[in-house]
Amino acid sequence: MSDSQNPKSILITGCSSGIGYDAAQGLRARGWRVFAACRKAEDCDRLRAEGFEAPLLDYTDDATIDSALAEVLAATGGRLDALFNNGAHGLPGAVEDLPTDALRAIFETNFFGWHTLTRKVIPVMRFQGSGRIVQCSSVLGFVTMPWRGGYNATKFALEGLTDTLRIEMRGTGVYVCLIEPGPITSKIRANSIPHFERWVDWENSVRAEQYRGSLIKRLYAASGPDRFELPASAVTAKLIHAIEHPRPRPRYYVTLPTYFSGIMRRILPTRAMDWVLSR
Repeated sequence: MSDSQNPKSILITGCSSGIGYDAAQGLRARGWRVFAACRKAEDCDRLRAEGFEAPLLDYTDDATIDSALAEVLAATGGRLDALFNNGAHGLPGAVEDLPTDALRAIFETNFFGWHTLTRKVIPVMRFQGSGRIVQCSSVLGFVTMPWRGGYNATKFALEGLTDTLRIEMRGTGVYVCLIEPGPITSKIRANSIPHFERWVDWENSVRAEQYRGSLIKRLYAASGPDRFELPASAVTAKLIHAIEHPRPRPRYYVTLPTYFSGIMRRILPTRAMDWVLSR
């Protein structure tokens, strides 16, 4: 827990709803000075009305990354104790139906922007001799599922980059962690619809009937929570450990499907794992 007289600071991205919003609330309640960033000005305004410091930060716009971090450092006297990279979106669709430009677009938001912000934060933390960089990955960062190739690709890339960074930062006082949630209550499914509609011409796909029978229903029908779905507070609990414990773990599983997938990946041959994940 942060000292109320000298609160530790954290920059959290993607705070308009879901995981980011819950994390901002939970850490503020623990005494952290929370900078709750959003990519839309109206969401920043809403959070400011709730008493948050809320810089505008859009991972696809380097200027907002620079201005958001400058705003944070100006407010804290140049210090930042923790960064939680969280803002991301999905891109449903079969891999063969995803234009390459669609992959470029999702990588800008889910991967390249994270790298840009992280690189700018590292010198700050190295100078102060301490810091925590926490990446919100996914169970889909180490196992795959059909129709999620674009999102899978960004999270697999994030896992590889983060594992490398964690090793490279040994001895600097800067700890790097991954949080890997499974199904969490959020708006990620609804928020992925505009990207699907922009990029995927599913009606003219050879898989049109498969889309109709599965993905379209999942995207557009209000079917209630997923099996084993947990609230966003489950992620916040792991984030608290990652930024407050003197020896944070390299990775944190969240939800039963993540634990199950981790075990299955270790014990099953690839063909058996493919069969399980395709069910």
